[in-house]
Amino acid sequence: MKTTLSILAASAVLAMPAAAEDLAVVGSWSSLPLHKQFEAPFWTETLPAASGGNLNISLTTHDQMNLGVGDVYRLLGDGVYDVAMTVADYAVADAPELEGLDVPLLALTGDEALAMVNAARPMVADIYKDRFNSHVLAIAPYPPQVVFCNAEIASLDDLKGKKVRASGRMTAKFLEALGAEGVNVSFAEVPGALQKGVVDCAVTGAGSGYSAGWWEVSTHLLPIPLGGWDSVVTAMNMDKWNSLDADTQALIQSEISANFEAPAWASAQGALVDDIACLTGNGACAAGDAHDMVLVEVSDADFAHARDVLVTEVLPEWAERAGADWATRWNETVGAAVGVTIAIN
Repeated sequence: MKTTLSILAASAVLAMPAAAEDLAVVGSWSSLPLHKQFEAPFWTETLPAASGGNLNISLTTHDQMNLGVGDVYRLLGDGVYDVAMTVADYAVADAPELEGLDVPLLALTGDEALAMVNAARPMVADIYKDRFNSHVLAIAPYPPQVVFCNAEIASLDDLKGKKVRASGRMTAKFLEALGAEGVNVSFAEVPGALQKGVVDCAVTGAGSGYSAGWWEVSTHLLPIPLGGWDSVVTAMNMDKWNSLDADTQALIQSEISANFEAPAWASAQGALVDDIACLTGNGACAAGDAHDMVLVEVSDADFAHARDVLVTEVLPEWAERAGADWATRWNETVGAAVGVTIAIN
């Protein structure tokens, strides 16, 4: 009898479903396409369904929580929530080496940007582990970070002397090297700053600017990626990650790679074309009403000059801040992927 009861008890334990896991998730900007089209559906629908109900997910965003963008990953590392995603450039004050993930003008297409991110991925994983006690799950793009100006410009050279809001520290350094004045203004404050003349121009993704109404306070659009692709890193608190069993880890990683990261990258290049059409009226706008910003073409000479400034001034300055070890690692990974080598003193 005792043997029979033991067998029945063991069978009952084996038949019990795995204990459900609760995940508190903090997404990126709630109003922007990356969150609306990819983050929110993935975390609220796709992943819970794939887990068979074993993952209970509560989702908010850092702007809905009124978090300072520089605090998102710090609080993640402290375990205030389980998963967070935002622009990697927001964390460079804590990790200057992270600037090497998203360098201006090195990737002009979605495929080139993905190749650059894939080359940087092991480096980024180590940065998040060491700096933020976090495990990197995904790296997704905002559309290329282009330039909105509430001032007449006809070329890249016309940014000289202009006050420009940059999308990250390396972009600010790059703009300053081109002769512009980098100004620190938060994304939400940009429309007012453009309207009041606090800045003449501002850098963000074309789709982000369209969604946020920057076309109402801007007249000219310079559509080259002066701010890179503004990579958004999704990471899980390392203690939480390590507490999950191997099957749950594998499920989360495979689902986020296939059903969040891959679709976001697949849409990136097409989104840029559509967003430019929506902002300038040059082509059909699938997102809604098209507007009439002036589309500024950049000459080959302008582009070559900007690329030279990046390679000879901006990247070496970053190498000094990040340190020779990180610069060497960048050369061996990202630099090799894009054909650029930083001279290290």
